[in-house]
Amino acid sequence: MAASKPVEPQSGTGLPRWQLALLVGTPIVLGVGAVYLWNRSRTKERQGKGTGERKTPEGSASPVQGQDGLPGDSLCFPLDRAQAAKNKGNKYFKAGKYENAIQCYTEAISLCPGEQKADLSTFYQNRAAAYEQQMKWTEVVQDCSQAVEMNPRYVKALFRRAKALEKLDNKKECLEDVTAVCILEAFQNQQSMLLADKVLKQLGKEKAKEKYKNREPMMPSPQFIKSYFSSFTDDIISQPLQKGEKKDEDKDKEGEAAEVTESSGYLKAKQYMEEENYDKIISECTKEIESGGRYTAEALLLRATFYLLIGNATAAQPDLDRVINMQDANVKLRANALIKRGSMYMQQQQPLLSTQDFNMAAEIDTRNPDVYHHRGQLKILLDQVDEAVGDFDECILLRPDSALAQAQKCFALYRQAYTGNNPAQVQTAMDGFEDVIRRFPKCAEGYALYAQALTDQQQFGKADEMYDKCIELEPDNATTYVHKGLLQLQWKQDLDLGLDLISKAIEIDNKCDFAYETMGTIEVQRGNLDKAIDMFNKAINLAKSEMEMAHLYSLCDAAYAQTEVARKYGLKPPTL
Repeated sequence: MAASKPVEPQSGTGLPRWQLALLVGTPIVLGVGAVYLWNRSRTKERQGKGTGERKTPEGSASPVQGQDGLPGDSLCFPLDRAQAAKNKGNKYFKAGKYENAIQCYTEAISLCPGEQKADLSTFYQNRAAAYEQQMKWTEVVQDCSQAVEMNPRYVKALFRRAKALEKLDNKKECLEDVTAVCILEAFQNQQSMLLADKVLKQLGKEKAKEKYKNREPMMPSPQFIKSYFSSFTDDIISQPLQKGEKKDEDKDKEGEAAEVTESSGYLKAKQYMEEENYDKIISECTKEIESGGRYTAEALLLRATFYLLIGNATAAQPDLDRVINMQDANVKLRANALIKRGSMYMQQQQPLLSTQDFNMAAEIDTRNPDVYHHRGQLKILLDQVDEAVGDFDECILLRPDSALAQAQKCFALYRQAYTGNNPAQVQTAMDGFEDVIRRFPKCAEGYALYAQALTDQQQFGKADEMYDKCIELEPDNATTYVHKGLLQLQWKQDLDLGLDLISKAIEIDNKCDFAYETMGTIEVQRGNLDKAIDMFNKAINLAKSEMEMAHLYSLCDAAYAQTEVARKYGLKPPTL
């Protein structure tokens, strides 16, 4: 599916990465680069594990032993009285009499000797639990902070404070507390994992909204632009200049001076496109539009496309709207505009509007293979695999030589069989990949998608061969080097080789946000948090959509939270 500001399939956007692999036909290796900083994917696997609410106060009603092991020791008599007050508070708490419970816990705190830090921390935590029931969030934070000060690894107090901080809209400190909890619990408690995920997403969305609104437009790499346009086969604006369109001076060189055409901003833009001089295209299209030239519809569509490519959907939409509403315009221009607007809506998480545009495109241009190809990808994103396969079949019927559609159909069938745990259908899909690369040996996407499936099946050696074929066919495709690097980590645990390949990707294309994101994720897992944050920030500056940027901010915030937890509590998760 043509992305509104095309998302490189390997970038994270909150959608499953195998689905994003279909956006322009390049696969994602599921593994070390496809996880949150603490392997958030494990959350769903733990349904029913460690979900107990931390609501009740702590402590039994039994008497406290003295320091010499005897009950009622005179040195601990104040502690005995404190414990009795706490026990009484617990009874009030269980009866729902929270104000009485608070009074008892307060008495326990005042009676407890200052050197009894473990007991004091429990009393403060219990009082915080009662305040929590009264929704007095500031008091909860204050008491939990007292508890944590005396017992820095007190999970109940840290988690209760995290929940109260969330209520107070202090997401940053909430994230730090819940990160500490996740590490202390070895990521075994779903409740804390879900809170961490929720806060990360909220922080990411807030930061991305502000950053994306004020970001400087950035033209992606030539390789990315060419890859984007290659996903269209029936697109007038991406076709080379025809003889009748060439500038007069070019025609003279070809002995075609008799074919005279007027000066046209659109034709100049097309010429710049062929020369890969992409920065001048929008301004030339604007000249054509403002002059009311004969190529106004084409110029509007081309300008909109480049607005999308630089991430300016706000500017792109009016141009797309105008083309779509031009009843006398070439139907293929209107269909292409609908595809691109539909893709833009999908990136903006408006699937109903997206579906409407794709369906309208199919109605007005029934024999346009691009419509079915890109709608098939939309259906994959919406988890409607059967309908997606139907669209890919229609695309193939209209254009039998569409290697990309055939490869993506195989990938869709494979994912359906793989997630449905159907070995026979998995093998059928794998056989389909073999057929695709046999019939279309120059289709890099076919090898790449096959490599993804082979990696899932742990056929790492053959997957590596497929990535080598991709590199042979497209040596300037940086993302393939990233995938191959991830494969080395998953297959051989060869960290050095993996990082070398990802560094090679950045050398080839210093605008490859996926390479920076992946490098950052690996550095987190190595414990190099400062370097990871630097990599994530570079990826953020290159993000091609607000949704993608939100995901990257989530990664960056998670890494920063870990640095704060390490500084405050000396806690670090396991590293590679």
